Amino acid sequence: MISTRGRYAIRVMIDLANNDNGKYIPLKDIAARQEISKKYLEIIVKDMVAGGLVCAASGKGGGYKLCRKPEEYTIWEIIELMEGTMSSVVCLADPKYSCPKKGSCSTLPMWEEYDKVIRDFFLSKKLTDLL
Repeated sequence: MISTRGRYAIRVMIDLANNDNGKYIPLKDIAARQEISKKYLEIIVKDMVAGGLVCAASGKGGGYKLCRKPEEYTIWEIIELMEGTMSSVVCLADPKYSCPKKGSCSTLPMWEEYDKVIRDFFLSKKLTDLL
């Protein structure tokens, strides 16, 4: 399941793309348009800046903007940054996890295929597809 962090991050990215005027956009403006708590968005955009999805500037004229062109972002990279691993089962999510059934698990190929379908779907979606 994708949490509000992932969903709101996508909405922030869409908002930044739709309102791009070459200047930084104040978070209060994004929060108002998206009807999301500014406090909650502060937490989310901090991770987005650290992950290189958005660029930030403080002070007068500060705010946020996309670091790249909207068509250069995949929805997968946004979700993966905000959610971490999107694997369906622990044996695929954590490379350090040692499952005693890994060699004989008849369901593992199904989970691998499922994870690939999800990953490929979100990799095929660009930010521009949602604008």
